[in-house]
Amino acid sequence: MAAYVIVDIHITDPVTYEEYKKQAFPTVQAFGGRYIARGGAVETLEGDWVPGRTVILEFPTVQLAKEWWGSDLYAPIRAVRQRSARTRMVVVEGA
Repeated sequence: MAAYVIVDIHITDPVTYEEYKKQAFPTVQAFGGRYIARGGAVETLEGDWVPGRTVILEFPTVQLAKEWWGSDLYAPIRAVRQRSARTRMVVVEGA
């Protein structure tokens, strides 16, 4: 069953974050993932949520999404993101 990683990113260092974007894509692909949305326009429809940059990734399974996030391949790149942005990230199982 597909899994979706939903990320709300508030960038604090745009130059460093650009490096993260370049490096993250191959790691997502290595775990069978793909980008569904990557920083497009966002409009709040209900509530008071004001997201920053919104990214949605699709993986074949929750397990693969978690393996990507915790992998040695992604770890140094994740550290770049964490230095350049405040992030909230969840994984949700698809229907």
